[in-house]
Amino acid sequence: MRKTTLALSISLAGGLALASNAQADIEGLYSADAIMDANVYLDSAPDERIGDVEDILLDDDMSVQAIVIETGATLGLGGRDIVLDNDHYRLETETDEDGDTVHRVYVDATAEELDELPEYNRDWWDQARENAAEAWEATREGAQSAWQRTREGAESIGDTVDETVNN
Repeated sequence: MRKTTLALSISLAGGLALASNAQADIEGLYSADAIMDANVYLDSAPDERIGDVEDILLDDDMSVQAIVIETGATLGLGGRDIVLDNDHYRLETETDEDGDTVHRVYVDATAEELDELPEYNRDWWDQARENAAEAWEATREGAQSAWQRTREGAESIGDTVDETVNN
């Protein structure tokens, strides 16, 4: 049995849907389709299933930023969808006796911490968009400020050179 442990952000980057469930995943390249519905466990209780992977969230660069897991569901009803950023989980992949690839996600949190994680809903999306817009604005302002300081520094150097040449 082959077993691989990787951060999902590394394992999915660059080719989310190239492999299918019928094919074994290539080392370092994993199928998002095969990871969807993967069983999820707490690190502190590795034999107790707490949910499954409901969604995989990508940024504009197609890098995995977070996963959504459904916890507490019974027959697909009554669960809570929560967002786990890349720092809170790891993906373990192994090949079983039949040669099939099996994915398991382990959450680096206690049951109490899991309850505190954000719920995947409209409010979460609105907040995520607002945070992204604020980060972009801060980056734009920082770049603009750096350009202005560079320009002022170049003008100062030019003035110093002119003074030196004229003297």
